[in-house]
Amino acid sequence: MLRALRQLIGLGGPGPQLSFELEEPPRDAKEMRERLVRHGLDPRYRLRLTSNRTVFVSYSSDEVRVQQGFLRAGDNVMRAIVQFVQTRSRADRNRARRVLLSFPIDRESSARSRRRAPEKTHPDDEAMAGRLRRAHEAFNRDKFGGILGTPPIRVSRRMKSRLGHYTHRTPSGDGGEIAISRKHIKRHGWTEAMDTLVHEMVHQWQDETGQAVDHGREFRQKARDVAISPHARKDVA
Repeated sequence: MLRALRQLIGLGGPGPQLSFELEEPPRDAKEMRERLVRHGLDPRYRLRLTSNRTVFVSYSSDEVRVQQGFLRAGDNVMRAIVQFVQTRSRADRNRARRVLLSFPIDRESSARSRRRAPEKTHPDDEAMAGRLRRAHEAFNRDKFGGILGTPPIRVSRRMKSRLGHYTHRTPSGDGGEIAISRKHIKRHGWTEAMDTLVHEMVHQWQDETGQAVDHGREFRQKARDVAISPHARKDVA
């Protein structure tokens, strides 16, 4: 009995795989990164906490971005984050994604993110949004074989450092949206803005075909297929 108890709490036996469950939740990005590394995350990754309520986990070549509500998550969710970021298996990534989406993140979201009202296209920008919607229809037909849905497309005045953003759908299939930065359109022009729109449409294609919405191998191949660079401009500065 004593031996079994020591194994259960990670003090002996085959390994301490259950001992993480007894720890206090991480308090910040540094502690969460340490926890994720212990679960197998490659140490090359930085970790940034976000208040994004639609994209819970995303990553690039050297940074993982995690919704701050996951600070309170258990080790099964921490393992799912690592699996989502690092697996090469689409089936494993989808299993990890289901674990992440099942976590009640809204209860853990910051008060600031709950208070902030969803952005709508400013009336003065409606002509730009209309041009983007018409372009989406044409690109869908010419580059994606007409298989994509028709999500809301808006012009964002809040987006200062990002060019565009695709909000993936909820598990019930609702809520997909594309936003393009007004600053990006004004600063870089319509040719680059249209490339950004197609970039976000590749994310839409990932979402609607059951893939992870990321910048991984499938994204890069599809980007090449639709004749855009798989590497977006970093910011709009």
